[in-house]
Amino acid sequence: MANTGSGSLATILFLFLFQAAPHKGAAQYPVVSQNLVTDNVSVVEGDMAMISCRVKDNDDSVIQLLNPNRQTIYFRDVRPLKDARFQLVNFSDNELRVSLSNVSLSDEGRYVCQLYTDPPQEAYADITVLIPPGNPIIEARDEVLSEGNETEMTCTAMSSKPAATIRWMKGDKELPGKPKVELTYDKMYTVTSRLTFTVNKEDDGVPVICIVDHPAVKDFQAQKYLEVQYKPEVKIVVEFPQGLTREGENLELTCQAKGKPQPQRVSWVKVDDDVPSHAVITGGDLYIENLNKSYNGTYRCVASNSVGESFDDYILYVYDAPTTTPIPTTATTTTIITTTISYPEANQDSAPSTEPAAHDSRAGEGAPRTVDHAVIGGVVAVVVFAMLCLLIVLGRYFARHKGTYFTHEAKGADDAADADTAIINAEGGHTNSDEKKEYYI
Repeated sequence: MANTGSGSLATILFLFLFQAAPHKGAAQYPVVSQNLVTDNVSVVEGDMAMISCRVKDNDDSVIQLLNPNRQTIYFRDVRPLKDARFQLVNFSDNELRVSLSNVSLSDEGRYVCQLYTDPPQEAYADITVLIPPGNPIIEARDEVLSEGNETEMTCTAMSSKPAATIRWMKGDKELPGKPKVELTYDKMYTVTSRLTFTVNKEDDGVPVICIVDHPAVKDFQAQKYLEVQYKPEVKIVVEFPQGLTREGENLELTCQAKGKPQPQRVSWVKVDDDVPSHAVITGGDLYIENLNKSYNGTYRCVASNSVGESFDDYILYVYDAPTTTPIPTTATTTTIITTTISYPEANQDSAPSTEPAAHDSRAGEGAPRTVDHAVIGGVVAVVVFAMLCLLIVLGRYFARHKGTYFTHEAKGADDAADADTAIINAEGGHTNSDEKKEYYI
C-alpha cells in the first residue's frame, strides 16, 4: 500500500511539472482532438451535471479532466481535487465520465479533456448553468375597467439566466406585448413585458395570462381576471295582448334591463308626446287599459347606470275592435255564403312606419288568418241540404214506378178456357193497340 501511495504521489508530481514546464515546439504542433470527444452540458442550478471524455482509438494514453481554472479533477481514476461533489461514474481505456452534483453558478465554464498522445490532444466541454426566474408578477393599471376603455398590464420575470421570454393570452387569443430586458448587478436578467388593449363587455370575467418561457422551467405563468363594467342592455317584452292591439283592450309591457353595475333607474317615456294620464308604471312595467287610437305612438324604456344609458322602443298601433255578423238560425245556401267577418286592419293604409329595432304592435298583420268557424259550418250545412234534396227527388221517382203491369195478351185470360180463346177474347185483339198506350216519365 505504501508503494502504491508513493507511486500515485509521484505521478501527480510528474503531471504538475509537465503542465508547468514549457513545451518545446508547442507552436509547431497545434492541438487537435480527432480521437477525443466530449459534449457541452446545460444544467439547472442545484441539479447534477455529467461530464464525459471519450476516446475513439486509445493506445493506452492517459486521460484526465481539468476544471475551467486548469486544475486536475481526475487523472485516470484518481481525484486530486478536494471537491467531493465530483464523483467518478466510469473509467475505462475509452472513457472517463465524472458527475458534478449541486451545480452552482460558479461551476459554469469550459472544462478540458486531455489525452496524452504525441502530440497531446484536448477537447472542451462547456457547462452552462441555467437559473430559472422567480414567480412572474402581473400587474394591472386599472382594477375595474369600463366598456370601450383602454387598459395596460405588465408582467415581470426576475433574476433568470438566460433571459426569459414572455407571452400574453387573453382567453384563447394571443396578444402581442412589448418586452424590456435588463441585466442586473449579479449577472442575472430581468424581463418586463407591457400589454395594452381595449376592453368590451364580452371581456368581463376573461383571464389575461402571462406565460414565461425559459429552458429551466415549463408552464410558468400568472393570470388576472378582467372586471369590466358596461352600460345596460334593454329589451321590451309584451305581456298582453299576444296578438294585435285593438280598441277597448288592455296593454301590458315589461322592460328587462341588465348591466354591470345593475341599472338602478328604469323609466318609461312616450316619444314626442306624454304618456297617457291613466297609464300605470310600476318599476319596469307599463300598464294601459281600455286602449283607443289616441294612444298610438312610440313608447320607450330607458335604463342607466354609472357607465351609460340605453333604451328600447315599442311602437303601439291600436286597431278597430273586431266585429262579426250573427249567423241566422235557419241556414240557407244564400245566407251562409254571404256570412262574413270584417277585418278593419286590411283597410288601414295609413299605418305609421316602424323602426327596425323597435317592437311593433302590428307584428301579426301579415300572418295567415285563422279560418272562421261560421264559414266552415255554412259549407257543411249547404252539403247536407243538397243531399236531402237529392234523396227526396230519388224517393219520388222510385214511388211512381212501383206496381203490377199487364200486357194486352193477358187481358181476358181469366174468362178463357185455353190460351187460344184468351187471345181471341182479348179486348179488341190487336185492333185496339193504337188506342191504348203507356207512357213513362
